[in-house]
Amino acid sequence: MKKILSKINKNDLVGQIVFSVILALLVGFVAFYVFLPPINVFSVGFWVYLAAIALAASLPFMRLDFKSYVSKKNEKGGRKVKTELDFNKWAVIPVAVPATVILLGLFISSTLFSARSYAGIIQVDESDFAEDLPETSEITNIALMDTDSAMMLGNRTLGSLSNVVSQFTVSPAYIQINYKGTPKKVTNLEYDGFFKWIGNRDEGVPGMVMVDPVGSSAEYIKLDEPMRYVDSAYFGEDLTRKLRFSYPTKIFNSVSFEIDDEGNPYYIVSCSKPQVGLFGASDITEIIIFDPISGEGELCNVKDAPSWIDIVYTGDLAIKKYNWHGTLSGGFINSIIGNVGCKQATDDFGYIVIEDDVWYFTGVTSAVSDDKSNIGFVLTNARTGEYKFYSVIGAEEHSAMSAAEGEVQEKGYVASFPSLVNIANQATYIMVLKDDAGLVKLYALVNVENYSIVATGATQAEAMTAYKKLLKQNNVEVGGTSLTALITVEDVRLVNVSGIATVYVTATDGNVYKGHLESDESLILIRGGDSLRISYTESGIDGLFLISEWEKA
Repeated sequence: MKKILSKINKNDLVGQIVFSVILALLVGFVAFYVFLPPINVFSVGFWVYLAAIALAASLPFMRLDFKSYVSKKNEKGGRKVKTELDFNKWAVIPVAVPATVILLGLFISSTLFSARSYAGIIQVDESDFAEDLPETSEITNIALMDTDSAMMLGNRTLGSLSNVVSQFTVSPAYIQINYKGTPKKVTNLEYDGFFKWIGNRDEGVPGMVMVDPVGSSAEYIKLDEPMRYVDSAYFGEDLTRKLRFSYPTKIFNSVSFEIDDEGNPYYIVSCSKPQVGLFGASDITEIIIFDPISGEGELCNVKDAPSWIDIVYTGDLAIKKYNWHGTLSGGFINSIIGNVGCKQATDDFGYIVIEDDVWYFTGVTSAVSDDKSNIGFVLTNARTGEYKFYSVIGAEEHSAMSAAEGEVQEKGYVASFPSLVNIANQATYIMVLKDDAGLVKLYALVNVENYSIVATGATQAEAMTAYKKLLKQNNVEVGGTSLTALITVEDVRLVNVSGIATVYVTATDGNVYKGHLESDESLILIRGGDSLRISYTESGIDGLFLISEWEKA
């Protein structure tokens, strides 16, 4: 390159211009193909791309050369030879222009000048907890599985398919959706490296994995037609490259894999646009519904997103936008000094399925508090971007997780980030407790307002029974569908289930009633032949019931 530049510097201006254009075009093509920047003035990446092209175009005019000269005598009388780079400083102007745009754009788009504009990106409605989240009498349909657990199940399922596992891997990007009224986690298969793509690109990616986060099961679904455009493909079949070449001006925010009501796979691509200044407060304005089988996409306004789509806004973006609203509504200075009325979301989120929509759930704390307690919580619709705030003062999520872990601290289980349910009009965290291998061992319920009320169970239904019993002991009126029966005991068995001492009482009519010594030690007194009056609830399994209370008849 140095020799070429030296020759051109000695030639006429026409040669410099020709080489400049060729070099700029070459750099522009390679940079666009590799880094895929949007051709959009509202993207920082676009201006960085222009700066790279400008630098390439400027090189032939820089007249790079090194000059050597002898410096003046120093104090000891010696002389020193110095070498300095000499170049045409005017040639850097084309590079300085996009660099200046980036710096000025970021500066004028910052919260310093537009705090209230950031805060006004969303509207947050205050809602009634009991009205929006009706009281639940059973919690067997709550999706609590985190991505790590879903990955374990998905990998195990794929591992049983020898003809598939040798060529493909399961994408770790599991997406929480509501499929036909049931919570699911879905992800697609990916090629297992470049050479596996070479060997399988004609056949494509054959299927996807669907995980049931309630039943802790997974299944591999073979597609009628294979997918061609995925993240692990190369060149023109690379998903992002295909999207960029089809939509060169769009600023992609997120890409999520979903399926429609017929089970057809799609990538939902959220496209953003700054709402403040040149680069500030980017929000979703459009989506691309991309078919990875045909490579065709449909662009539509975010307000026109079909109802089967669940994820348009990511949970991270939902939290970021709420924090703009919560901290900047009183202005930039107030967000730094004073913090009057400032509130912020906690650092993680869970999922709640309400009717046909997926909502993000996160607690809200005061910006000046010790962040150990919430002043409420916020729900965000993952498809529409609607926000609802509920004023429920209580434990912050991580405090509740610690309380659940402390309940079984001798087992060393780790709690997942919780979801939220309404039990007896009590806001209640529900979460899973996992062992070192990542397997779900217990379910836990923690009262939001009083996180000393903690109940655990080997199933969600068992945890519910134990939790309601604790609520009664704390003088909370508990309704529900508790049933009673007069039975004669045929058999009693004590079984250790996941480290929990569990009593199974078999009645003469064949029904089995289940309880835990941890919550009711008197169960050990039941003997065969005893007549018992039992209050019980459904377990979700025919013929198996959960003991709420009992006494000898």
